[in-house]
Amino acid sequence: MSKNNISFILHKPQLSENIGACARAIKNFNFKNLVLVNPKPIFPNDKIFATSVGAKNIIDQSKVYENFERALDNMDIVIATSARFRNKNIKHINLEDLKKIDFKKKVAFLFGSESSGLTNNEISYANYTLQIPSNPNFKSLNLSHSLIIIAQMVSSILVVKSKPFMKSKKIRSASKKEIHSMIKLCVKNLENINFFKPKEKRPIMLQNLRNIFYKMDLSDKETRILSSVFASLGKKR
Repeated sequence: MSKNNISFILHKPQLSENIGACARAIKNFNFKNLVLVNPKPIFPNDKIFATSVGAKNIIDQSKVYENFERALDNMDIVIATSARFRNKNIKHINLEDLKKIDFKKKVAFLFGSESSGLTNNEISYANYTLQIPSNPNFKSLNLSHSLIIIAQMVSSILVVKSKPFMKSKKIRSASKKEIHSMIKLCVKNLENINFFKPKEKRPIMLQNLRNIFYKMDLSDKETRILSSVFASLGKKR
C-alpha cells in the first residue's frame, strides 16, 4: 500500500497559515499530495512557506484547481470531513471505520473552508462523510488540526496493514507438541469427570476444544501455565 494514493484536498481555504500548517502535517506523516481548490490567498506566498516549517516540497508539488469537480476527477474514493451530521443518503463513518477503506485505491480526504465547511452540494460528491469525535458543545476544529488527526490515523492503519505482526524476541510460540501435550492433560481431566457426553459427540467436542487452543497462538510459557492449571484441577478432585 502506497501513501502516494492518498490526497488531502482543501476546498476554498482562507488563511495562508492554515495552508502551511496542513502542508507540514502532510509531511509529518510522510504523505505527498496536497490539493487546493480556489484558495483565497495568493498561492504560494511567504506566510504559507513560513508556517509549513520545512514542508516546502509539499507546497511546490501541490496542485491547484479552480474547478471543484476537476479536483476529484482521478479519485476512486472521496471522504468528506464535517463537524456536523448531514441528514443525507450518504454513509457516515468514524475514525475507526477508516480501517475498512481500501487504500490501494486513490483516496481523497476533503476539507471545507475554515468559516463555513462543506456545503451539502460538495458533500454530495463524496462516498463517505467523516466526523472527528470532539466536545459536542464545541465541535469545530481548526483545519490543520482536523487534517493531522486523520493523517496520523491513516498512517497508523497503513503501517499495521503493510507490516507483519511482530512479537518480542523473548517470546517463543508454543510448538504443536507442547500444545498437544497440554490438550491431552486437559482432556484426561475432563474425561475423569465424565464431561464428554453423550459419547457420540465426543469427537466433535474434541475438535472444538483443539480449535480453541490452536486459535489462541499460545506462547510456550502460557502453555506451561495452562498445563499447571489443568494438573492442579485434577489433583483437587
